[in-house]
Amino acid sequence: MAQGRETASHPGGDGDALTESIILVGQGLQRFREAVAMAMLRARQRLLQGGAVLSIISLLLWTAAFLYGSFYYSYMPKAAFSTPVHYYLRCTFPCSYPMANVSLIGNDKKQVLTFGQPYQISLELEMPESPTNQQLGMFMIKMTCYSAEGKRVGSSARSGMLRYRSEILRTMGTLLFLPALLAGVTEQRQNLEVELFSDYTDDPYAPSVNAIIEIMSSKVEIYSSQLNIHAHYSGLRYLLFNFPVTSALVGVSSNFIFLSVLSLFGYMRLLLTVARRQKQVRGESDWIVLTSRHYCYLADTPMQLDPLEITPTGLREEEPSLYDT
Repeated sequence: MAQGRETASHPGGDGDALTESIILVGQGLQRFREAVAMAMLRARQRLLQGGAVLSIISLLLWTAAFLYGSFYYSYMPKAAFSTPVHYYLRCTFPCSYPMANVSLIGNDKKQVLTFGQPYQISLELEMPESPTNQQLGMFMIKMTCYSAEGKRVGSSARSGMLRYRSEILRTMGTLLFLPALLAGVTEQRQNLEVELFSDYTDDPYAPSVNAIIEIMSSKVEIYSSQLNIHAHYSGLRYLLFNFPVTSALVGVSSNFIFLSVLSLFGYMRLLLTVARRQKQVRGESDWIVLTSRHYCYLADTPMQLDPLEITPTGLREEEPSLYDT
């Protein structure tokens, strides 16, 4: 009998163990699912946070680069300006000197010269090695700058002449370059550069808009001529022009740090404002809860009256008098 009972009880025990195992496996799977879901949620949150941080950093970096570029192009003047010079002669007797009217306004309708910036102005002449120019010797070149009202704001006169070459040297050069001279590849000429202004600064109250260039010799022979203007940078402009990469890195980094600090302060102020509002709302809600609890307590508490009171207003019953009948 006992053995039969034991054998009868074994199937039930096995079923309970199997059920418990299934329950444990199910709980383990449920926990695993919850852990995977939580991990995916955290990864998604980290991804969103990382994307937001990268977007903010990119925006700040582009803003810093834009600010530096705007400052550079507004603060730095043109480093060089060149324009051809075309001469004309006045049809009078005797003939006038070769003259040219050069505009100091660029193609963008802006002034070439910046206020307060010193410039070196020179005239480049391409002249043939002709006997006339060799016999001419030294000649004068005059440049006068005028404002928009026609006022003379600057003038300079400098001398120039071709470099001397002896007859033997010219003959040897002609024989050496004879094939190139016959083919038209080269010419017998000299490039003469005359510095007219070494440190010219434009007047901010009367800016220069054009210049008159006059070569004070009626016998001079010129192939072509060009006016060159070069800016002499100093101080911060010198650093920005001669070290552009280093200046850009320093400028963009400074702007980025400044914008980052401003953004951080703004974010902290926003957090403090939100926390203050939440605290205020929480205080108001607590006050409302306490008030409602107080009214509920008063409503649930019965009102106690004196023996002689018939109403809560404190009215008392009148006592019988001996004189009443």
